[in-house]
Order: sequence, then C-alpha cells, then structure tokens
Amino acid sequence: MTVDALRRALSATLGPVVALAFFVLPAAGALHASEPATVDLRLQQLTGRVWWVEGQQGVISHENQGFNSNAGFVVTDDGVVVFDALGTPALGAALLERIRSVTDEPVRRVIVSHYHSDHFYGVQALKAAGAEVWAHARVRDYLATDAPLERLAERRQSLAPWVTDEARIVAPDVYLDGDTRFRLGGVGFRIHAAGPAHTPEDLMMLVEGEGVLFAGDLIFAGRVPYVGDADSRAWLAALEALAGSRPRFVVTGHGPASRDATADIALTRDYLLYLREQMGAAVDDFVPFDEAYAATDWSRFEQLPAFDEANRRNAYNTYLLMENESLAGRR
Repeated sequence: MTVDALRRALSATLGPVVALAFFVLPAAGALHASEPATVDLRLQQLTGRVWWVEGQQGVISHENQGFNSNAGFVVTDDGVVVFDALGTPALGAALLERIRSVTDEPVRRVIVSHYHSDHFYGVQALKAAGAEVWAHARVRDYLATDAPLERLAERRQSLAPWVTDEARIVAPDVYLDGDTRFRLGGVGFRIHAAGPAHTPEDLMMLVEGEGVLFAGDLIFAGRVPYVGDADSRAWLAALEALAGSRPRFVVTGHGPASRDATADIALTRDYLLYLREQMGAAVDDFVPFDEAYAATDWSRFEQLPAFDEANRRNAYNTYLLMENESLAGRR
C-alpha cells in the first residue's frame, strides 16, 4: 500500500485529525525529497552575520520547483538561527548546503513565520540535521484540521519529484504563546508574535545589533501584498507597532529585501487601509462587490507587481471581512 493510500485509509477509519498524527514528524528522523533542487539559491549577505536567499517571482510552479518564497539565516558564535525554510524538503536541503558554504556551526533553531507550505516544507531537511523548530502556538489549530494533509497531497502531485511520499508535515518542537527574546552566540533575537494578521500564527524576528527584521508575509516590498483571509485590522496594528523599531533591512516573505523599511511598511499599511476604506464604504452602502470593485480607483496601486494576480481577490476577501466586522459591531 502506498503512503497516500494508507493516509486515505486512516482518514476514513480514524478521522483526519487522528490520521494526521501518523504523518507529522516527531523530533527526528526526517527524510528529504528524492530529487535535489536544481534552481539557483543565490546567497545574499545583508550584514556580517546575516544571509538570505530570494525566491523567484510569481506563484509556486513546477518551473520554479516551489522556490517562490524567501528564507534567511544568522551565523552566531555558537550556531545558526534560520528564519523560514522554503517550500519543499529539497529546497530545505539546498538551503542547508548554502549554510554549510558559509559556516560549519550547527543549525540550532528554525523560526517559522507561519505554516503556509511555501515557508515551512523545507523544515524537514533542517530538522534531520538537528535543528529545533519554533513556531506560534496557534499552529496547533492548523495541524488539527484537514488542511495539512490536503495541501501535502496536492504538493506531492504539483511539485513532484521535490515533494514525494517521503515528505512530511513537521510539527514545531517549541510553541510560542507571544513575544519572546533569546541570545545565542553573542547575538540577541527578538521574536514578535504579530498574528492574527496575514495568518493567525504570524511571527517576525528582529536580529538585534544587526538591524535586520525577518518579516515573513507581513510586509511585501514594492509589490501588492497577498491578503487572502487575513485579519487586516490586526495586521495594521502589527505594522504600527513595527514602524517604531526602524530596522535597517527587512527580509520579506517574497521579493527583494527592503532597504527602505519605512517606505515599504508604509506601502503595505496604505494598501490595507485603502482596501478597508473602499470595501467598508461599499458594505455600509449595500453596494454589491462587483459594482464596488469596478467603481474603485485603483490607480495608486495598479502599476505595482502582483496587482493583476492579487488585487481582486484581496478586495473581495476584505469586502467579506468588512461585512463580518459590521455584523459584529467592530466598526
């Protein structure tokens, strides 16, 4: 019986939540995909201790082997801290090779910004190398749904041979309930629990002394954000809190690193505010979504990358969010 057949049988007899336990990795023993990634993970150095790789623009596809998100790492005097791990076990193995090209220090921790597959499937390879995985406690809620198994099954089809039957959902070793700070090898780290925003479990990581913020999908440098089912009210609150930290560099979840953090934070903030303002007014005036979307002036944002791919869906989801907020009396 294949792994997928076994998964389906377990789900049918035990239920999806119980069956998930058979497919979530424990503390060690992970395998990575049978075919190595051949896309170019070009290392870029931001400071003396901080490095990152930039995913290819566009959606996840077979052509980019799932490499459309960013990841980075910090080399301390007592080991490496990684932020996010890319979208396949094969990419996670390639990231580990890039780390080894810089340092022989062990990979101590992987901080996962959120449990979207393009950011954490590579954890499997880093876990096998001995890394401890940290994520927000709300990840438990995600792991208790059908979504992890459904997404993994889809990725085994769309991203084979880099996601195969050996691919697993890696559960965190450490669940964070809120903000936390730690030091490793002479470097201070501040983990900020920013969710619910882009996702319920969003984390960001500030590397103190280096002035580098790893923001996950909370900030999109120079492009239209992917809003999805985000809570934009909470997202805006997270951005407001972040603005005061004034980092030198921001490594975003997708696209180039921001060297003008203030401007890129402002762009993301202004876009979310505009969505809420326009869609909120339409809801208040009982204007149907299609009519409201067609009547909105998008000229400020329509020349930005990813506008055509993301804007209409962003607006529609914000319209639904504003309806829910209105019914709940939150506005």
